[in-house]
Amino acid sequence: MFKGILGKKIGMTSVYTADGTLVPVTVVKLGPCVITQVKASQTDGYDALQLGFDERPLSKCSRPKAGHFAKSGSTGFNVVREFHVESSDEFELGQTIGLENFAIGDKVNVSGTSKGRGFAGTIKRHGFSRGPETHGSRNHRKPGSIGCSAWPARVVKGRKMPGHMGVDRKTVKNLEIIDIRPDQNIVMIKGPVPGWKTGILEIRKAV
Repeated sequence: MFKGILGKKIGMTSVYTADGTLVPVTVVKLGPCVITQVKASQTDGYDALQLGFDERPLSKCSRPKAGHFAKSGSTGFNVVREFHVESSDEFELGQTIGLENFAIGDKVNVSGTSKGRGFAGTIKRHGFSRGPETHGSRNHRKPGSIGCSAWPARVVKGRKMPGHMGVDRKTVKNLEIIDIRPDQNIVMIKGPVPGWKTGILEIRKAV
């Protein structure tokens, strides 16, 4: 059984459930995805499917990619990801994967790239507390002590410091599918998911 698919974040809105509760949802366009490669345990050591999403002309792909996509008899794709499956025997090259494996009420794990925030200090990046604002304090937003002076006389790895924030791979687990619109390839997932609008998402069924 296939448990994952690629999608694109459209934005957020809110919908009413059957009992009248207003629920915030993220609108995601899921698929359709095309199988561009089938990997089997006999030849590759594991079972997986390579999916192509967000079509583009073969003429705009590099020659190696164009040749790879042409094997599946499809056009080119901007995004290619691999998803593990229990058995790849039931799938074939060029097959289209859609919303048929998802239903309202299913729990899913959504992975994406978080929004980039540029250079950020420790208060914004790590949630540090600030120092006093008055009474002569000169420590408003500084991180404070960052290491040991005598031993080991260095800043240890992993210390929370100012730096680049965002553009990380994030996964939000156990989100509920509130609504599905098959004619538009759209699902509505309860709550926020990582990334900006038009960001690419990987949606997998929760274990």
